[in-house]
Amino acid sequence: MTKLFISAIFLTGLIARADVAPTKIGYVDMQKAIQSTETGKKAKKELEKEFNEKKKELTEKEKDLKKLSEDLEKKSMVLSDEVKQKKQMEFQEEMLKYRELVGKSQQNIQERERNLTQPILEKLRDIIGDIGQKEGYTVILEKTENSVLWAPKSIDLTDRVVTTFDKGGGKSDKKD
Repeated sequence: MTKLFISAIFLTGLIARADVAPTKIGYVDMQKAIQSTETGKKAKKELEKEFNEKKKELTEKEKDLKKLSEDLEKKSMVLSDEVKQKKQMEFQEEMLKYRELVGKSQQNIQERERNLTQPILEKLRDIIGDIGQKEGYTVILEKTENSVLWAPKSIDLTDRVVTTFDKGGGKSDKKD
């Protein structure tokens, strides 16, 4: 809400000085831009592959835990209290390890996503800055669900930015 309020004040100020210089506004959907570039598509496939491998591993561990729990439940009537308590503690330890693994996996995927998208994001920002300077934009906004509620498609620069990126304006200097 604060972001929207600040944007409204900013745009009001731009409109108020419209008699001084023409105001030229554009916007870019950065998420769409990242996902639309060839580099972004490649990164997404790589992340999906890693995610699916982790998911498979976690699913196997989850099955093992479920089996362990079922075995414990079936045998609980014949086990002594001491043995039952020991088995329950072992199960709880395994469950804790599983939860830690899930948390670490989520962190690793998020970190990997940041590492893959950060260079793309930096290049996109450079391209947007170049377009803004060369074409005399007063401001280029980032379109998100909560910022640009409506704007004509004619001021959407997303496709231009993606095209420029894919033509080499944003190719990574690093070799894979």
